[in-house]
Amino acid sequence: MNVAKERRESRKKRQVRVRRKIKGSADRPRLCVFRSAKHIYAQIIEDTTGTTLVAASTVVKEVGADLQSSGNVTAAKLVGKKIAEQALSKNITQVVFDRNGFLYHGRIKALADAAREAGLSF
Repeated sequence: MNVAKERRESRKKRQVRVRRKIKGSADRPRLCVFRSAKHIYAQIIEDTTGTTLVAASTVVKEVGADLQSSGNVTAAKLVGKKIAEQALSKNITQVVFDRNGFLYHGRIKALADAAREAGLSF
């Protein structure tokens, strides 16, 4: 088995382990983060109905247009700020953070810190 496949499977195991404990409700929806090599995505999801309430990513032109690289910590901070602004405009102040199996380090941590600074609490 190659290293990339092992890494993917390890992330999936962590993802399942985290999702057993974390559920997004109407009063505290789930802030789910996904990162790829080139982009970072964030969604606020209400798990009771399975709907996405707010979404932001570096793929969207209003976020990623002024970035030189969309796969770094600066881009993650911008996405975190944007998701918090959109959430606060929909009266969402508290969320449950779902790191989606990724380690809480680097871009994931930067996104979470930027969302906290912009007004979200988790």
